[in-house]
Amino acid sequence: MNILLFGPPGAGKGTQSALLKERLNMLHISTGDLFRANIKGQTELGLKAKAIIDRGDLVPDEITIGMVEQEFQKMSGQSFILDGFPRTVAQAEALDRLLATNNMDLGKAIFMDVSHDYLVKRLTGRRVCSDCGATFHVDAMPPKKEGVCDNCGGELKQRKDDHESVISTRLKAYEENTLPVLEYYKEAGKYVEVDGLGETEDVYKRIAAELA
Repeated sequence: MNILLFGPPGAGKGTQSALLKERLNMLHISTGDLFRANIKGQTELGLKAKAIIDRGDLVPDEITIGMVEQEFQKMSGQSFILDGFPRTVAQAEALDRLLATNNMDLGKAIFMDVSHDYLVKRLTGRRVCSDCGATFHVDAMPPKKEGVCDNCGGELKQRKDDHESVISTRLKAYEENTLPVLEYYKEAGKYVEVDGLGETEDVYKRIAAELA
């Protein structure tokens, strides 16, 4: 089954996507990873995106869609998890067209529900590798060596938008922007909500149960 994995910043989408990829052989398609890979690889889409980002503008939907489409074309029967996309109803509609063009379908849009207070605690402790983008947490998932990525040895940093002073603004913006997308999938009969609180393994079991 192909799924979308939704949740507010810090809900644990990356952690759960990694488990689904490892245990169910699903392909994890993260738009953040796609942008980093295309820019680093200096692909045609990556160069276009970098020029726009460097100007301080938002990357248009067609570039993001193009990167997702390239990933679809690489798949050989694998189910996928879309993480961080779509973010708007227009993107959701474009995704529907893209899926139809590639003879694919979407099973469920799974929303990880996590309380505001918990998100603040989780986000302020998050550390991200400046090289590969791997995520750690000072309490829940610390690296073997403080400040150093277990995967590539890169430097771990706290994102500027993970400081408590800006987290509430981020969460409010997320709710306002994402609500129409969730309503879109509710109307399509594909929306599912799971409790995102608790141990990583417990949350995984709740998500996996929706795929059975």
